[in-house]
Amino acid sequence: MRRKIEKSDAEWRAELTPEQYRVTRQKGTGPPFSGGYRVTNEHGIYHCTCCHAPLFENEHKFDAGCGWPSFDRSFTAQCVEENHDDSAGMQRTEVICARCDAHLGHVFPDGPPETTGLRYCINSVAIEFHAGE
Repeated sequence: MRRKIEKSDAEWRAELTPEQYRVTRQKGTGPPFSGGYRVTNEHGIYHCTCCHAPLFENEHKFDAGCGWPSFDRSFTAQCVEENHDDSAGMQRTEVICARCDAHLGHVFPDGPPETTGLRYCINSVAIEFHAGE
């Protein structure tokens, strides 16, 4: 396992856009349907915006109709961590990058039943697509 990336608040602010910082470091949520990632057949991997660790494969992305990129599984079981989240008056499971603790989104048990049954609902600004990987 790689060592955790630890940076000061000032370092993260200097490296990220204000929206990336708000979502990934302050556990924010981007507006639905605001991201540039659509379901395609293109081969590639989505990486963490903060530390560039691989997180999700495009082959496991699906259109959940919720307005955020959705995946039925992570790239590996070790690349993300899950935490209980009872903020905003809801009971949810937060998904964070295992390498840098960036807030990515949440995972829900309403994904495609023919695969994992999970829906990793991920903020667009928390990931970057690397085509061809």
